[in-house]
Amino acid sequence: MGSRKKQMAEAIKAEKKQVAFAKLNNCPTSPRKMRLVADLVRGKKADNALTILKFSSKEASRRLEKLLLSAIANWQAKNEDADIQDANLFVKEIRVDGGTMLKRLRPAPQGRAHRIRKRSNHVTVVIDSLNKTQS
Repeated sequence: MGSRKKQMAEAIKAEKKQVAFAKLNNCPTSPRKMRLVADLVRGKKADNALTILKFSSKEASRRLEKLLLSAIANWQAKNEDADIQDANLFVKEIRVDGGTMLKRLRPAPQGRAHRIRKRSNHVTVVIDSLNKTQS
């Protein structure tokens, strides 16, 4: 491997060490309801986001709070020597995608049937550190 290529690979590896993510698949909440809560914490610092989610009355906020705690734990596992308070973690990216749909039929008047779509979603949270330590 050339020296420039090796330097770039080490720079990319150091950058990825500052970023951690967590995923929640097939959460039985509609994506629209989850996006309402996700928009509240997008771009916020991790401790502020946790506070917002803790005091939110929406049911989706409980699941998102647990997912954000998991992402923070993943960051801490990657950076064992770093301190969370000094790192200034923030929610870099939060994506809510549609998941699988359970399709059911409900009886309707005059012998008809209406379709019920029970939606689910996939949530991905990416957290990053504001302190970029260059070596």
